[in-house]
Amino acid sequence: MSSFFTEASALIVEVVFGLYILAVLLRFLFQIVRADFYNPISQFLVALTNPLLKPLRRIIPGLFGIDIASLVLLLTLKCLELFIISWLIGHTPDLLPLLLAAVVSLVRLTLNAYFYAILLRVILSWFIPYGAHRNPASDLLASLTEPLMRPARRLIPAVGGLDLSPIVVLVGLQLVQLALAHLLR
Repeated sequence: MSSFFTEASALIVEVVFGLYILAVLLRFLFQIVRADFYNPISQFLVALTNPLLKPLRRIIPGLFGIDIASLVLLLTLKCLELFIISWLIGHTPDLLPLLLAAVVSLVRLTLNAYFYAILLRVILSWFIPYGAHRNPASDLLASLTEPLMRPARRLIPAVGGLDLSPIVVLVGLQLVQLALAHLLR
């Protein structure tokens, strides 16, 4: 296979797996923060991820309110994605490095999801002020980000009506990303 077809195939695999992994991750995170199940976006994620999650849930029970089946699906899909991409470039990875790479990649994806959710929530707050008509996306963003924002708000109260806590949380998320990168070296 030529280099172009290898790279194009790898890109397609990354996009298809990446979007589905993101859907499963968001569903898992919405379950953890107890976001509105009847929200149209939540319903879309449930409908999209149920075909693979329902059979897994019959085998793998939840534990302390955590959907272990979602975590297993996330790890399996990420390992499969990394294996296919490695195979496309002509490399067969060992199982342990593949698992480690999958876990690190999922942690990074989670940190990025929170980073962009907070950033999007801040931008939306400029156009949809608090107390104005809410929409399904802003409700989910608030449900997802509030567990991180609440402790930061306690540390830094609003100054002149301006909430600076998102800056603290965004910097904290970037510091965790940086620490993760240094740990892997």
